Amino acid sequence: MKLNHKIIFKVSVILIAILVALLVGAVMILATGESVFKTYSIIISMPFSNFRTFSEVLVRMIPLTIIALGICVSSRCGINNIGAEGQMAMGIIATTAVAFALSSFPRVIAIPIAILVGAIAGGIWGFIPGILKAKLDVSELLSTVMLNYAAAQFYAFMIRVPLIDPNEKTGTPMSARLPESTVLHKLFKGAAVHQGIILALVLALVVYILLWKTSWGYKMRASGASQRAAKYGGINVSRYLIIAMIISGACAGMAGSVELMGNQGRAMEGITGGYGFSGIVVALFGGLHPAGIIPAAFFFGILLYAQVNLQILTSVPPNLVEALQGLIILIIVAVQMIISNKYLEEKFRKKFFSRKEA
Repeated sequence: MKLNHKIIFKVSVILIAILVALLVGAVMILATGESVFKTYSIIISMPFSNFRTFSEVLVRMIPLTIIALGICVSSRCGINNIGAEGQMAMGIIATTAVAFALSSFPRVIAIPIAILVGAIAGGIWGFIPGILKAKLDVSELLSTVMLNYAAAQFYAFMIRVPLIDPNEKTGTPMSARLPESTVLHKLFKGAAVHQGIILALVLALVVYILLWKTSWGYKMRASGASQRAAKYGGINVSRYLIIAMIISGACAGMAGSVELMGNQGRAMEGITGGYGFSGIVVALFGGLHPAGIIPAAFFFGILLYAQVNLQILTSVPPNLVEALQGLIILIIVAVQMIISNKYLEEKFRKKFFSRKEA
């Protein structure tokens, strides 16, 4: 019975949190003068109306999943990576630069190399705040945010000067289209989802094995649970902080490569689409576990696709979806605080289970 009351307590808190999110979202929708029922119907039903719209959700789910898996690794090790947006941008630039050199290579060689280069670039960008934290105790929140800004400026320069497409007449800075040898093909005709989803699912399995089935993963999680205890246990905490940030950055860089090669086809402004920040929310919403991250990424893929549909089909501003994401972050933090509160859990047990246990 002890296990039952804990599960019911956690599920009850989560359901209440979801209800609160829906109610607050309804108030926000009403403030725009739009129908709450119509808006929620579009958000929920549109992705499942046909396979094409469903695949639009899946294609948004891919970078969210890959980034969130990286955030899972760093967070489990006790270091917060807020720099995924910049790491993703660096992965895109590196992949774009090397892709043209791989134009004559067969796809089976060119694609892995291009993705690997993107992962390395993101990993290097993650290594910087990792070593600053491990060796100099510099706040990773500060260093990753600053590196996001640096990456954004570097990205803007690269697509305007060395990588700009000289044949582009629209005036929008962007690179030339990637050569066919580095393009991830669509899985189905007429659908947006591409081969990157296979990589995302395989990576989820790899991260699970790394964190829960290897000594490295155990030491990372031990460092995240208590650095002092981990040090007393002989674990080199600094080393694993750096490794965790390299892996986290590499995942973000890989997400950039996959988004570039499978969806966009060229480097351009706004290609990261806020995925770096949304990936943090997905990781938290998924409980920092690969099994939770996959459905959480799908849910946020629905929200991101809804952003497009709401703009077309209603008068609700697309920023409403971003507001809902912010609301979900607050709810996640509140839920985690409540679930971890032993006093509230005990009061819940006494109120609803004391008689049954007696």
